[in-house]
Amino acid sequence: MSLAQSFLPEFDNEMAATRKVLSRVPADKWDWKPHAKSRSLGELATHVGELPRWGMRMKGDSFQVGTEKAPPMRSADELVARLESNAAEAREAISGMGEQDLAGEFRVLKPDGSEFFKLPRRAVPRSVLMNHLIHHRGQLTVYLRLLDVPLPIIYGPTADESL
Repeated sequence: MSLAQSFLPEFDNEMAATRKVLSRVPADKWDWKPHAKSRSLGELATHVGELPRWGMRMKGDSFQVGTEKAPPMRSADELVARLESNAAEAREAISGMGEQDLAGEFRVLKPDGSEFFKLPRRAVPRSVLMNHLIHHRGQLTVYLRLLDVPLPIIYGPTADESL
């Protein structure tokens, strides 16, 4: 079993948890920010729904930040539908990867084309895809808590839901 294949069960679990969180995003608070320097709720939720796309980028040698824009979304249903589409395409791309696809380095480029960072391609699923997604999903749960939106179970019970 390749590293990519062994990664898929975790990917599926994290997509299911992400789906539950995105389904709670209230459309009437889309522009809300916890701080002037923060992203809005809608911007952060959109970013979370787009992050699975990193699974499709892994076969290339690099990705330039800012070259892909998410379609406009204004509801939890639209966020979940976009996540479903992105996750399905990413899962398909990852499931087709062999060890040779994870060899070498992967570069992330700034909008101006200069290098932002470089890492071994086999680190991309964990670092750039999963850790990044989990980090921003965690931020999103804080936004939801501040808006008094009940939080779903992710890794265990919340103050709002028990096992």
